[in-house]
Amino acid sequence: MNRVLAATAFALLAFAANSVLCRMALRDAHIDPASFMSIRLIAGAVTLWLLVRIGRPGQQLGGHWRSALALLAYAVAFTFAYVGLTAGTGALLLFGAVQVVMIAAGFVGGERIDRTVVLGWLLAVAGLLLLLAPGITAPPAWDAILMLIAGCAWGVYSLRGRRSANALADTAGNFARSVPGTLLVSGLLWSHRSADAEGIVLAVLSGSIASGLGYAAWYTALPKLGAIAAANAQLSVPVIAALAGVILFAEPITLRLAVASVLVLGGTAVAVRRTLTFKTARVAGDR
Repeated sequence: MNRVLAATAFALLAFAANSVLCRMALRDAHIDPASFMSIRLIAGAVTLWLLVRIGRPGQQLGGHWRSALALLAYAVAFTFAYVGLTAGTGALLLFGAVQVVMIAAGFVGGERIDRTVVLGWLLAVAGLLLLLAPGITAPPAWDAILMLIAGCAWGVYSLRGRRSANALADTAGNFARSVPGTLLVSGLLWSHRSADAEGIVLAVLSGSIASGLGYAAWYTALPKLGAIAAANAQLSVPVIAALAGVILFAEPITLRLAVASVLVLGGTAVAVRRTLTFKTARVAGDR
């Protein structure tokens, strides 16, 4: 149990660290967004490949090109969005969009719903709309739109991952397939490249530790946590990122961000918990 708790804590910190490391690298222009993205994905691909080889020598990488495309879309939008977003706002937009997409997919897929699930989903949407509404404390519109795109792409990637029989091998394969695309983006923006040693180190840390090792830790803990605990645990990531932004960058916690956080995190928690309660009851009934 201690190993599961440690792996869970590390994974959640790693997810938040991706937001913090990206913001840290781009905030002071230590590296351009395209180079950060490429180094991150390449470092993640190498780390995951090594984990697969060490865990099961001779095992082939899994994954799918469609999943890799969703991963690439997430990485591109995520990185460029953090040029103008704070760590907390970016994480809230990202995970808010992820939850909205995944809950909406459940609706379309015919999962059982009731008024509680609908209410939770509407609260999450309201929180995102509040955060995006025009005003002095609203985040930059283009950056916010990019982060919502990133959240939608990551939601699609996560939904596709539910069919994975070997999560680590499939993730390693998806990262590997994303490398040509990220190199193409960097090539198209080659004239805007810039990087110092600190920016490169931050990108490598984001890819190898926050992405590679973070995903590996999550896959280690996930089978032991149970669905409800795992779903609810992820909702803590925007809070962790926001606190890190305040401590590291002196980023303000505005009233708008605080209220939007309550709506998004509370709404998604209600909807996810209710949806998973239905699934648990259904499994018990089948027995």
